Amino acid sequence: MKAIVCDKPFSIGIEDRPAPVRKPGEVMIRIRRVGLCGTDYHIFSGNQPFLAYPRVMGHELAGEVAEVDAGAPLQIGQLVTINPYIPCGTCVACRKQKPNCCVNIKVLGVHVDGGMTEFICVPAHAVIAVDGLSPDQAAMVEFLSVGAHAVRRGQVTKADRALVVGAGPIGVGVALFCTFAGAAVTLIDTSQERLAYARDKVGIEHVKQVGEELQAFLEARSDGEYFDVVFDATGNGKAIEKGFSYVAHGGRYVLVSVVKDTIAFSDPEFHKRETTLLGSRNATREDFEYVIENLRSGAIPSDMLRTHNFDLMDTPTMIKDLIANQGSVLKAIATF
Repeated sequence: MKAIVCDKPFSIGIEDRPAPVRKPGEVMIRIRRVGLCGTDYHIFSGNQPFLAYPRVMGHELAGEVAEVDAGAPLQIGQLVTINPYIPCGTCVACRKQKPNCCVNIKVLGVHVDGGMTEFICVPAHAVIAVDGLSPDQAAMVEFLSVGAHAVRRGQVTKADRALVVGAGPIGVGVALFCTFAGAAVTLIDTSQERLAYARDKVGIEHVKQVGEELQAFLEARSDGEYFDVVFDATGNGKAIEKGFSYVAHGGRYVLVSVVKDTIAFSDPEFHKRETTLLGSRNATREDFEYVIENLRSGAIPSDMLRTHNFDLMDTPTMIKDLIANQGSVLKAIATF
């Protein structure tokens, strides 16, 4: 079978590999769609902190059931998505029902080979039926679930003023789910192109480009009190540090993006505001089911989220262009 392999930073190609052999308790999936995200771009660029090369990338997956245990609820040919966060089931986090931050987690496409390949075998518990969705929508479930999980971590309510920093796919997802929770949402980014798309196509009304006028804009949006909950989805250490100053007294700061940097902040300001600092990692099945429900209902404008389609075998040539033109790329989906 064919597989897309990143063997080292800035080196990616197509390999022929043996097809996997399914074990009892696993499901073999024929991959049909793979979404590309910041993690894949970081892997290609050598900036992913949890990865060893070579690696088959791809964790935003949609496919069809090819093989499954007799008597399993899934049917051959059924459209599914995959929860790519494979937990150990026994560690301290798993015992607390937090498999998304399992001590020994294996994330498809990061710690172990992912779905940029014709077939993949995964534990049955990682396979989620998506009846009623299109293959493209099924490939969007994972990245949207990351945003949904962050909003759940932030305990967002209709009483909150929420600020989302970063208008990439994760940030836009966070903004959408904050809106669903009833919060007053503001989205900021360095890219006016991304902000315009989020406003005009996705429906995030209040956006502002980072620049000289940002401070006054944020003060006006928050009556000078700043924001009850702030989310960072930038993947930039300096932006994360700046975000502490946007949190209102008594507010929460949710770090969604992952960076290699050591983050510093003012302890007096942190304590004065009694800031709650939260990390948000991955997503759980609960988040996946919530996203699937909102995709089925049409609440999520999935056609607007997908900006690029291409053949998966073109990934080695496409990935450089996608990285170079990220201002115009919200979600790129490769077709197998």
